[in-house]
Amino acid sequence: MSHDRTIVPVILSGGAGIRLWPMSRPERPKQLLALTAEETMLQLTAKRTAGDVRFTAPIIVANAQHVSEVEAQMAAIDLPLQALILEPFGRNSAPAIALAAIAAGRGNQALLVMPSDHAIEDGAAFHAAVERALPLVEQGWLITFGIKPHSAETSYGWIQTGEEMTPGVHKVLHFVEKPPLDRAESMLAAGDHYWNGGIFLFRADAFLGALATHAPTMLEAATRAMALAKHDGRRIAPDANAFAASPAQSIDYAVMEKADRVAVVPVSMGWSDVGSWDALHLLSPADERGNSVQGDVVLLDSSNCLVRSDSIRIAMIGMTDLIVVASGNDLLIVPRGRSQEVKRLLDAMKAA
Repeated sequence: MSHDRTIVPVILSGGAGIRLWPMSRPERPKQLLALTAEETMLQLTAKRTAGDVRFTAPIIVANAQHVSEVEAQMAAIDLPLQALILEPFGRNSAPAIALAAIAAGRGNQALLVMPSDHAIEDGAAFHAAVERALPLVEQGWLITFGIKPHSAETSYGWIQTGEEMTPGVHKVLHFVEKPPLDRAESMLAAGDHYWNGGIFLFRADAFLGALATHAPTMLEAATRAMALAKHDGRRIAPDANAFAASPAQSIDYAVMEKADRVAVVPVSMGWSDVGSWDALHLLSPADERGNSVQGDVVLLDSSNCLVRSDSIRIAMIGMTDLIVVASGNDLLIVPRGRSQEVKRLLDAMKAA
């Protein structure tokens, strides 16, 4: 693969985004919302590679129930699609990427796999990291991108780097599951660990080959689902019965932690997975008292609050360090620092 070879962006848009409830819901999850800019998270992700001759039109893998919205959002930014793969149901990231690798032609095309709901402030740094990875991708390596950590995060997986193979690209020594705080602090101090950003670059055939070795049942299910898929213009609807036979596994668990030729490109690019309201607060413009406000909101004598509404008016006096989010008939109130627990709250509501 020469450096001018085109790369196929693969955008994973199947997630439910429940950690940003009540605005993010199964029928309209976080990637379809405008949270960090005027564009939605999906639009921002697609624009990351648009207009660059090295990248083809993207393949988007999305939940079948979001097809109209995804197409409308891509049309709104005038971005054509190579394919829109409609998952009949979610099976986690590895099977979704397998569908895209098959749709891309199963050959030596480079695939840049990106979640649809992450924020990246420094696009130039991201592109430079992709460029650094290409020589090893050419040789069939599976590449992941390690985010330079600035805190002892326990809500991310981590990657330990080994020897430098080419400038700015290291062999992966270990993938670390979400660690307890003391482990995260020691990894941060060690300086050779990076956050696992969930962004990947590899040839389609290299990924499918790794699946054949480490997750053959998954490969078989994805291959059969695509062979029996219904096609309608750019839309591809894999066969639901065939796809149901696939195990539900992340790419890290199914492939990256098991394959031999796995490398990481450390990068500092203003990345966030926008995985909680606290994370969004850090990304959002704030007033001189640290408040980030959107919608019909009145705040007096309050500081360091995130307050958003797409429905009712919210009025607050004398509040500090709160997250308050209103959407439709639902209102979330949580102290700053505890918005990671929204899933626990949803489980409690279901139980009730």
